[in-house]
Amino acid sequence: MAADPGQATSDAARLDTYLRHLTIERGLSANSLGAYRRDLVKYLDWLEQGDRGPVAAAKPEDVTAFLAHLRDGEQLAASSISRTLSSVRGFHRFLLDEGVLDVDATARVRAPKLPSRLPKALTVAEVERLLQAADGETLEAMRDTALVELLYASGARISELVDLNVDDLLEPGILRVRGKGNKQRIVPVGSFAQRALDRYLVRARRELSSRGSATPALFLGTRGARLSRQSAFNLLDAIAARADLAGRVSPHTLRHSFATHLLEGGADVRVVQELLGHASVSTTQIYTLVTADTLRDVYATSHPRATLGGGQAGDRMQRS
Repeated sequence: MAADPGQATSDAARLDTYLRHLTIERGLSANSLGAYRRDLVKYLDWLEQGDRGPVAAAKPEDVTAFLAHLRDGEQLAASSISRTLSSVRGFHRFLLDEGVLDVDATARVRAPKLPSRLPKALTVAEVERLLQAADGETLEAMRDTALVELLYASGARISELVDLNVDDLLEPGILRVRGKGNKQRIVPVGSFAQRALDRYLVRARRELSSRGSATPALFLGTRGARLSRQSAFNLLDAIAARADLAGRVSPHTLRHSFATHLLEGGADVRVVQELLGHASVSTTQIYTLVTADTLRDVYATSHPRATLGGGQAGDRMQRS
């Protein structure tokens, strides 16, 4: 039996209500809201096209079949399927709280198992190479250097940096960053990043600003408007190519590198959690696995009885 068009309209209206709820109650960014909308429109369309009826009639097996469609039909990765299930689960729980549903069809649906993947961090030498490739005397080069320095110095997400205003520079070496859910955090930055930022503000931003209408944005594009997230991705790709690091660098790579290098330097995981803006320390602890690998490598080459052959340290012990 085909879905009633009036009911489909009702589902669309409920989706709009849910997205407004996310905007007001959770303060999600436009990017996050867009992802929720895409996931849920896909889900509602799939229910309708398969004659499964409105979302209020969905059963656990319908949700499971939808995930199988994403895996086999659209061949999405496990991470994408897991994210989509999270969107669908949130929508069902909202409708349950609103009294639209009597039962949450997603309650016992399990997300696909995600592969255990560690973040890939650059070495300190590679970060320096990237920064050297960004450097230059043009307005854009001064802006790009400041942006890359801040990405690495603060561990901020790229969306957080392009959303910065000049007023978010609270004092030299201190940023106010707005993270997920519009939560604010204070982040210190080092002298190298501050110097690059000062150079950009004094020598480049004023000229870029004169090309467009007045804006409080910190990072500006060539026409004087706020630098977009996509433009920031593109310029970082170009810099990585010049540094012979093509395909290995993204804004999140620098965020991973920031966290990994801090922990390798002895920083407490809870301090790193605060700097990254993670709600839970368990999210931050994945970086401790990276540093554990480093410790294992150091141990293997340094301890006299780390390996059967003894390694370099064993050779030194035998010679002594």
